[in-house]
Amino acid sequence: MIKNIALSILLLISTFVFAQNTAMSATEAKAFVSKVSSESKQIKTLQSDFTQTKKMDFLDKNIVTYGRMSLKTPNMLSWKYTKPYQYSIVFKDNKIFINDQGKKSSVDAKSKTFEKINKLIVGSSNGQMFNDPEFSVTYLKNANFNIAKFIPKSSQLLKYIKQIELHFPKNQSTVSQVNMTEASGDTTNIVFKNTKVNAPVAASEFSL
Repeated sequence: MIKNIALSILLLISTFVFAQNTAMSATEAKAFVSKVSSESKQIKTLQSDFTQTKKMDFLDKNIVTYGRMSLKTPNMLSWKYTKPYQYSIVFKDNKIFINDQGKKSSVDAKSKTFEKINKLIVGSSNGQMFNDPEFSVTYLKNANFNIAKFIPKSSQLLKYIKQIELHFPKNQSTVSQVNMTEASGDTTNIVFKNTKVNAPVAASEFSL
């Protein structure tokens, strides 16, 4: 269960883009990180609808799900799948709360693994994600996106994640697409849409 929860939460911060990617120069990377870090610090709340596509080697068809993500700084996160099934994860008060189609449970989030996951999630909204010592980061670009590729250094995270790519549309400081490659080689892609920054978020988003 911990593996599934960890992967689900990490999905917030990780799409295949069939364009030619090239490495940013040191100057470009510095400017990109500075811009995203500065503007992300102004984010207090973030809401977005998402479409998730998961590709697994042993399945002929991709698994497509839909849902809504809500984040409120400093450390409240809601990740709710709505179609074709209902599954929710809420991260708050140092705990992970899960509602699996009516079956509710909770997990202590003070473990080393969840501390790292939470740190990266919060870092995606306050601009500190690029400074996380648990990941090595490389910076790429193409005609439509600036891309930050994160590779875990921690043996704990490497059990779950091979790499995470965050895709930022040109001249935008919030992630619009995510690509995560798991240790098994399976991939998960997420496209965010209808993103709202600093709009009121109902308290009910963080309850199950």
